Amino acid sequence: MPALATIGYEGTTIGALLHTLLEAEVGLLIDVRAVPQSRKPGFSKRQLAAALDEAGIGYVHLQGLGTPKPGRDAVRAGHPERMEVIFGDHMTSDRAQVDLARAKQLVGERAQRPVCLLCFERDHNTCHRRLVAEMIVAETRQSVVHLAVP
Repeated sequence: MPALATIGYEGTTIGALLHTLLEAEVGLLIDVRAVPQSRKPGFSKRQLAAALDEAGIGYVHLQGLGTPKPGRDAVRAGHPERMEVIFGDHMTSDRAQVDLARAKQLVGERAQRPVCLLCFERDHNTCHRRLVAEMIVAETRQSVVHLAVP
């Protein structure tokens, strides 16, 4: 089974992101943003899904795996450790657990090509997508690779 990938789009373009995903042979992108909208051109849900489809990459948005607003605010304020607590509490909700189960299912179904989790933050250490990846691989036992867009 290929590694589970993660990627952030902060400071990049849709073209550079697609290039990085194609180089990594990603077959499915799971959007783990609570709010799949962006001021950055190409990164709102519909535009992103269309660009990925054109590149031959699937797209799924799992809103339940997004960080609640207080968690996003904590990261913006420079306190990712607070976000982790807030996100941990959020992950006990039914919606989050349903979407986590769906993510695990999708990863298992896509054993031939890597699946990649997408969020905004460039640094995976300050982003909840790292935590989602850890929850998935605790069951799947695959490795995690954090992709960086040049």
